[in-house]
Amino acid sequence: MGQRFGFSFVLIVFITALILFFNLGGIALTDPDETVYAETAREMIQFNDYLSPRIYGEFWYDKPPMYYWLTAGSFHLFGDGEFAARFPSALLGVFCVLYVYFAGARLFNERAGLAGALTLATSIEFFYLGKGAVTDMTLNLFLTVALLAFIERKYYLLYVFAALATVTKGPIGLVFPGVIIFLYLAMTRNFSSLLKMKLPIGIIIYAVIAVPWYALMYQHHGTVFIDTFLGFHNLTRFTTPEHPETSAWFFFVPILLVGFVPWTSVMIQAIWRALTEGNQYRRPLAFLMIWAAFVFIFFSVSQTKLVSYILPMFPPLAMIVGWYLDRIWDLKRGSRPFTWPVLLTVFGALLSFALVSLAKSMPDVMQGAVAAALVFTVMIIGVWHAIFRWNIGRAFWIQVLGMAVFSIILITLLLPQASPMLQSREVAKEFVSQYDGNSPVYVEKQLHPGFAYYSGCYGTEIKVGELKTVIDANKRAYFAVRHSEYKLLNEADKQKVTTLAEFGDKMLLLKP
Repeated sequence: MGQRFGFSFVLIVFITALILFFNLGGIALTDPDETVYAETAREMIQFNDYLSPRIYGEFWYDKPPMYYWLTAGSFHLFGDGEFAARFPSALLGVFCVLYVYFAGARLFNERAGLAGALTLATSIEFFYLGKGAVTDMTLNLFLTVALLAFIERKYYLLYVFAALATVTKGPIGLVFPGVIIFLYLAMTRNFSSLLKMKLPIGIIIYAVIAVPWYALMYQHHGTVFIDTFLGFHNLTRFTTPEHPETSAWFFFVPILLVGFVPWTSVMIQAIWRALTEGNQYRRPLAFLMIWAAFVFIFFSVSQTKLVSYILPMFPPLAMIVGWYLDRIWDLKRGSRPFTWPVLLTVFGALLSFALVSLAKSMPDVMQGAVAAALVFTVMIIGVWHAIFRWNIGRAFWIQVLGMAVFSIILITLLLPQASPMLQSREVAKEFVSQYDGNSPVYVEKQLHPGFAYYSGCYGTEIKVGELKTVIDANKRAYFAVRHSEYKLLNEADKQKVTTLAEFGDKMLLLKP
C-alpha cells in the first residue's frame, strides 16, 4: 500500500506540474487581470510598502494582499517577469491537487483520491486559471483545505486556512466555510458537532492571522479603506452588475459545463449516484455536494459574475467524480455507462467546432485548433472503445492523457497565436523606444495595467469614448488604445494623430 501511495503521489505531481508549469512564462501577461496583479506586486517592491497595495502609484483597495505578497516574493526569487508572476498560482494549483488526493484517499480510498485529483488537474478551467497570474487559485487552495479540514475533523487547520482565505479575497474567506458548514450541520441535524470544533480557540487562531492586515489598513487609511474595499468591491459588486453582459442568472451553467470538460461527461452520473447510492460514504458525499451547490448558487445570485468565480466548486465536484469512478472501475457486467462517451462526444464536438470557427476569424490559430480537434477525436474514440470493452480505468487514463496533451497545445499553438489580442506588451515596448520623455501619455482603461507594467510609465487612464476629447485638449501627446476606440474618431480627428505602431488590436498613436 505504501509503495502504491508513493507511486500515485509521484504520478500526480508529474502530470499536474507538466500541465501547470509547461511554458508558464512563454506568453505575455494578459490584460487587464494578470497585469493588475503583476503591476501591484512590482509597486510593492518599488515603494517598499508591503502593507498598502498600490497601482499607478496610488493606493489600491481592490483585494487583500496575499497574492501580491506571493508575487512580490516570486519576483525577488526569479526576477520580474511572466514566469515569476504566474509561479505562485501554478505552485498552489499543484498543492491543491495533492491535497484533494490525500483527502480523497482518507475519506474514500486511494484510487478514489487519485481519480479525484487528476479529474481536478485536467479540467479546463482549473488548469487555465492555475497557469494565470490571478488570485483565484490561491483562494481555491485555502478554501479547499479549510473545508476538507472540517469534514476530516482537523479543526485547527480549518481556522488557519479560513483566515488565509480572508487575507486573500476578503469576507468570503470566512463566509464560505461558515455558511457551508452551517448548511451541512443543519441538513444532517448535527449541531452537536459545534461542541467538538474548539470554537473559542479557533476564533483566536482566525483573528491572529486574518485581522492584523485589516486593522493596520484601517489605522493607516481610515474609512476610505472600509468604504472602498467592503462597500464597493464586496457589497456593491454583489448587488450591482459590474459587467451587465454577464449578469444573467444562468451565466455559470455553460461555464461549469465547459470549464469541467472532459469530466462533465461523468459529472451528472456521479452526482446522481452519490445521491442515490452513497450510503457508505454519506457524510463526506453530502458535504461535498452542499459545498459545490452553495458556491454555484451564491455566485449565480451575485450580480457581478466572472468566469473564474466558480473555481471553488471544482475540488468537491472532482472528489465526487473520483468516488464515482472508483465505484465503477471494476465494473464487468450490467449496464455500461454509455452516458459517459455520449456526453464526451457532444462536448468534444462542440469545443472542436468552436475552435475551428475561431480559426476562421483568426487564421493564425488554425494549426492549434486542428490539433486540439484531433486530440478530442482520439479521446472520444478511445473512451468509446474502452467502455465497450468494460475497461473503465483505460477510459479514465485516456481522458487524463488527452487533456494533458490538450493543455500543451493550448499553451504552445493556441494562446501564443491569440496573444496579440490579449496583451499590451508589444505596444508598451514600442512606446518605450519612441517616447520623448516629456509629453503626456494617455492609456485606455483596458490596457492601463499592462501598459504600466511593461513600459514603467503610468500614463493617464481614459475611458471608452474619451479619445477625441484628450486629442483636442493636448498639443502633443501619446495614446495607447484599442483599434475599436480609434474607429470611433471621425476622419478629421484621425488626421490629427500619427499611428506609430499596431500590434493585434492595439495601437500606439502620437499627436505631433
